[in-house]
Amino acid sequence: MLGRPSRVFGLAGLLMALQLAPAAAAESYDPWPGLVQDIFNNRVMQDGAGVIGIEMPYRAEDAAIVPVTLRTMLPAGDSRHVVAITLVNDQNPSPLAARFELAQSASVSQISTRVRVNNYTDVHAVAELSDGQLYMVKTFVKASGGCSAPAAKNADDASSKLGQIRFRQFAKASEGPASGAREAQVMIGHPNNSGLQMDQITHLYVPAFFVDELQVLEDGRPILKMTGGISISEDPNIRFSYVPDGARSVRVEAKDTEGHHFQGEWKLDDPAI
Repeated sequence: MLGRPSRVFGLAGLLMALQLAPAAAAESYDPWPGLVQDIFNNRVMQDGAGVIGIEMPYRAEDAAIVPVTLRTMLPAGDSRHVVAITLVNDQNPSPLAARFELAQSASVSQISTRVRVNNYTDVHAVAELSDGQLYMVKTFVKASGGCSAPAAKNADDASSKLGQIRFRQFAKASEGPASGAREAQVMIGHPNNSGLQMDQITHLYVPAFFVDELQVLEDGRPILKMTGGISISEDPNIRFSYVPDGARSVRVEAKDTEGHHFQGEWKLDDPAI
């Protein structure tokens, strides 16, 4: 008599385990090998420690605007330079968040922006060096729902500021010579709709509409170029460190997925600032 109940409980436990198995398998699924094939054509990835760094909060306060900072870390004397950095949010519906191309002459050493994170995920940063080698680092972020979160601004407000570009530099002339590193920031008014957000009135999905190209130039020479996707947050904000070359002007050019072109130009009265 005592054997029968334990047998029933044993069968019940087995059934429960079978029901939970698909969920556990889904949670343990690692998309990264497939992303290496799709995004990087299965090229060999080397350990990026000491070459590239990535910083993100372990637990994000707002999944729609998660800060991320990328750093180039090649040691002094290394003859190579970082040609591009690719940012991948593994579990996002469209994992390729952005690709940043860096001009060698500008010596870009740091890039910060804000991204949407849709599920708990690894986030990879892949640096491509001038010798053609790829170096990878990753971090883990706990956040969910960022790609489907409603826009912070209403449609009318977003439309009135569409394409407005602001540019700022932070170092002052008194803080060092013109050849010293400077921080700059580019901000663009744009909803950067992911295609997964729902209109709260019509209950229809808002079509994807985002800035897919952005370029910063000084006196017509490139500093930084970004190719972006749906993971870049509303009102794209890019902050970066670079070494100016004495240019007298900075120009920002951008394009979105509907073919709108935006640009702004700023005179630098003192090339040291």
